[in-house]
Amino acid sequence: MNPSLDLQLKTLPSEPGVYRYYDKNNNLLYVGKAKNLKKRVLSYFNKTLSGYRTRIMVGKIVRLETTIVNSEYDALLLENNLIKEHQPFYNVMLKDDKTYPWICIKNEDFPRIFLTRTKIKDGSEYYGPYAKVRPAKILLDTIKNIYKLRTCNLNLAPKKIEEGKYKVCLEYHIKNCEGPCEMLESKEDYDAKIVAIRGIIKGDFRTAKEYLTAQMMKHAANLRFENAQMIKERMDILDNYQARHTVVSPNIDDVDVFAMTSDETAAYVNFFKIRNGNIIQSFTTEIKKILEETDEDIMEEALVEIRQKFDSNSKEILLPFHLSIEIPNVKIIVPKMGDKKRIVELSEKNAKEYRLEKLKQVQIIDPERHANRIMAEMQKLLRMPVEPRHIEGFDNSNIQGTNPVSACVVFKDGKPSKADYRIFHPKTVVGPDDFKTMEEVIYRRYKRILDEGDALPQLILIDGGKGQLSSAVKSLRLLGLYGKITIVGIAKRLEEIFFPEDPIPLYLDKKSETLKILQRVRDEAHRFGVKHHRTRRKNSTIKSELEEIPGIGGKTIELLLSKLKSVKRVKEASQETLEEVLGKSKAKVVWEFFNNDQPEA
Repeated sequence: MNPSLDLQLKTLPSEPGVYRYYDKNNNLLYVGKAKNLKKRVLSYFNKTLSGYRTRIMVGKIVRLETTIVNSEYDALLLENNLIKEHQPFYNVMLKDDKTYPWICIKNEDFPRIFLTRTKIKDGSEYYGPYAKVRPAKILLDTIKNIYKLRTCNLNLAPKKIEEGKYKVCLEYHIKNCEGPCEMLESKEDYDAKIVAIRGIIKGDFRTAKEYLTAQMMKHAANLRFENAQMIKERMDILDNYQARHTVVSPNIDDVDVFAMTSDETAAYVNFFKIRNGNIIQSFTTEIKKILEETDEDIMEEALVEIRQKFDSNSKEILLPFHLSIEIPNVKIIVPKMGDKKRIVELSEKNAKEYRLEKLKQVQIIDPERHANRIMAEMQKLLRMPVEPRHIEGFDNSNIQGTNPVSACVVFKDGKPSKADYRIFHPKTVVGPDDFKTMEEVIYRRYKRILDEGDALPQLILIDGGKGQLSSAVKSLRLLGLYGKITIVGIAKRLEEIFFPEDPIPLYLDKKSETLKILQRVRDEAHRFGVKHHRTRRKNSTIKSELEEIPGIGGKTIELLLSKLKSVKRVKEASQETLEEVLGKSKAKVVWEFFNNDQPEA
């Protein structure tokens, strides 16, 4: 270790703060936060690191810097700012090259309202950003269907209007604008609409409804019933919009909701910004894992970054699990039941659906990356020392103990390798004994591989429960392979995964890709075994009928079937046809057998 770095490690403070690692070229490698700088930094150098990337990074560190702050939350904020500014290679970052749209209420007389992707510091109000442009457009269209607003970019200063600088345009004549440019609409009325619109954008529909109700009653009182009906239709539009966006309960007022799902390579975080029982923001993002970050680490980073991105200052945050971090003046809740629990579950559902969508895209665009991710997930879930790039699955097939066969299917990188499939006919087992059959087949399969020096699989999958698995393990022990190859059993009823010497089965998530691969291997072994079992049984039935012919042996039967293809054709064949295949004497025996032993005329 670099002597200077060694000295720094010995003098680290035990305070909350941020640490920064640099390489020999003074490049910033990593920025991290800590409740206790000394404990956190020393953990990189005083223990055996499991992650490959982490070991590589630590090997490059020649210098570190620290900054002490007042609290762990302050450390998180500083870390977030430094990551965004310097973008270190080994840090998780919520990188996003998109410029999301905002709804702008322009700082001007008779404000315009429009979508923009650029924020200008001119006193205008910006609401968003919106992760997708369509919801923003729907909201803006809803507002314009309810309120008649100007769209021109004229300078409607009071003095200019009083001087009669402007005339109403086509928008006024087609009833899309009330004509403020000629003072046909007062500033007070226009501003009242802006107040109501501001509430709608924030998810508060009360002011808008009160405004529209007052307008409707005013028209009705003056016997302008057509105008009152128009206002009523606008209220219906607002009610319809609100109904489609109210997701929980009016009791949930001003809340931020975060949830996530993750795999070996990435995490997927969903965010809901809820105001007055309405989701006014929804955003989901993918975060690549670099140094085997935990879900808690990623959630802390995402929470700060996303709240900054969406300009949220909510005093309450709902999460699916507890974090060690405390945010000043903000209550962090992990709900156990009720509406708040349901909205966290909805957020988690969005994160999972986003992950599935991304994985499908990767599968199409980058099959190798898709396979790598699945292999890494399988290695972790099945407690394997290596990735299962080569999987072999076994299944026994027999009906009432007849014509037993055992199938061996091979998957490489999660895909069938049909050229490597094998069928075994038990040689030492008499009768329907699945356990003994499995023991024999596993022994024969891997004895031959060892003898021929072929590649062994990393994973063996046995179709069945503890009994079949124990039989397979016996053979691996005899061959000295037990412990060198991971072997598991899968039981059909509950899709339980059994491990040798472990009485408690593993239950995988039904949507887990690991389970889907195991099911596919199991089903393929079953299909392949049943196919060959049926073929053998069919051939056995055919041969048994021909074997009843006295004086006709196995070779003659095979010759008949190879030439005439079926027992039916043998039965219907003339004596002359049979003579061409078998000669006169045997042809006569076969023909007479199927023709009631009647002598030739």
